[in-house]
Amino acid sequence: MKFIDEATIEVRAGDGGGGAVSFRREKYIPFGGPDGGDGGDGGSVYLEADSAVNTLVDFRHSRKFIAERGENGKGRNCTGKSGDDLVVKVPVGTLVYEEDTDELIGDLVRAGQRLIVARGGFHGLGNARFKSSTNRTPRQSKPGTPGEKRHLRLEMKLLADVGLLGMPNAGKSTLITAVSSARPKVADYPFTTLYPNLGVVRASAHRSFVMADVPGLIEGAAQGAGLGIQFLKHLSRTHLLLHLVDMGPIGDPLTDVATIVEELQAFDKDMALRERWLVLNKTDLLPEDEREQRCREVVEALHWSGPVFEISALARKGTDALVHAVMDFIEQQQMTGNTQDG
Repeated sequence: MKFIDEATIEVRAGDGGGGAVSFRREKYIPFGGPDGGDGGDGGSVYLEADSAVNTLVDFRHSRKFIAERGENGKGRNCTGKSGDDLVVKVPVGTLVYEEDTDELIGDLVRAGQRLIVARGGFHGLGNARFKSSTNRTPRQSKPGTPGEKRHLRLEMKLLADVGLLGMPNAGKSTLITAVSSARPKVADYPFTTLYPNLGVVRASAHRSFVMADVPGLIEGAAQGAGLGIQFLKHLSRTHLLLHLVDMGPIGDPLTDVATIVEELQAFDKDMALRERWLVLNKTDLLPEDEREQRCREVVEALHWSGPVFEISALARKGTDALVHAVMDFIEQQQMTGNTQDG
């Protein structure tokens, strides 16, 4: 299924039902008083996060969502039926913006979490409400108020613990394939990842985390070049970024790292300061007698002070050590309550 991470919709709550103008008409009661009932309230529109929904693609086809209006009041003091609320299911991790003002209305980060986005109209009043000692036969009523109408922009951010960063063909898709059950497209040309992939990585029977693979970045991505910049927002909720670098004979690790850092800073300076580990991939392509020295030279040239891992995602060498280190880091973050939120 094609990944859709943004959509615009229109929501309209139900109008309130109008109040009734009615008088008692019963045998032997010649001067029956007013008995017009109130209308019903209009239904409201809610958005609800649902873990079974993982894309906004359906909102490209269904853009209008209208709740039921309240029924009008009736005689004999009968109140009109209130309109049913409309609940629209969205993926967990959906941000909701007012399209006209770009105001953030809500952030649905837990399954079952609800957000009211359009309130139903208030019911109108029947003429029985207007009876008084000086007005025994009121003929006025009050109509219901209109329901709210809004244009919304839905934006989905993946809820992942770990995000993969790297140039095209750095091996991100290969790594997520090696350590999880996700099966993204893998090929020897750039931009095989056209939309984000999520994979659950299991370190042991009861220890796991979620990894996100997004399209690779290229120079000028912050100005719209390439594919990855439009998906960088999906990494804003992660605890940790794994920066994959192609260590193959034709790779240029120093330039690649500098390009990614520059684009991160252009996109979001806070994200550029987030915890980031260096993962030197494709080390199996280096001659064995040169491998250790080459990796050490790259790390020293980068003046890298954080954790460094040497792996071959394709041969699945070094991936177990990386997975367990990441799992330990995430559990430590959860224990201290130090979480990232975008």
